[in-house]
Amino acid sequence: MDCNVDLSRLSAATDWCAVFTKPRHEKRVSEHFRVREIENFLPLYQAKHKWGNGPTQIVYLPLYSSYIFVRIATGERTSVLEVPGVIRIVGGRREAYYISDAYISSLREGLQEGIIEPHPYLTVGAKVRIRTGIMAGMEGVLKRKKGNVRVVLSLSMLMQSVSVDVALQDIELIGLGGVSDRRHIKGDAA
Repeated sequence: MDCNVDLSRLSAATDWCAVFTKPRHEKRVSEHFRVREIENFLPLYQAKHKWGNGPTQIVYLPLYSSYIFVRIATGERTSVLEVPGVIRIVGGRREAYYISDAYISSLREGLQEGIIEPHPYLTVGAKVRIRTGIMAGMEGVLKRKKGNVRVVLSLSMLMQSVSVDVALQDIELIGLGGVSDRRHIKGDAA
């Protein structure tokens, strides 16, 4: 056994939980956790970004905006909450909502392989626009989300609707005034 291992830390059961941070502070919070020796995971994905007329560059952005994962024992909540930029630990008043090791491992693996990227949170009832195919540009309401999604398109003047199955990547959320909205929508997914 390594002589430098803190045995009291080994005896405490640790679990992954999510920490809500100030907007755009995820990388700074992760660095604070590293310095304080709090195990953390900030899932970052690669994106191409172009500033003005400059060249396109690869940037690393948080997969979950304003969230970072930490592995802590129950008694370590205070040390996490004292980190600058941390707003709260996700969960109930006294206990965090825990995330399985399998989920964290899958995220790490998927990000390494480049097969995971963010997508707006979709809920049944969300207004969406079909982006591609013969129904491109049509707007409707999301009815079901599984392998494919079903979008209900309504023709108000006839008081009739049709439904169409569409691939998840072929729809986008609609904001107020018909403008595309990339924000997360809260609610229950189907």
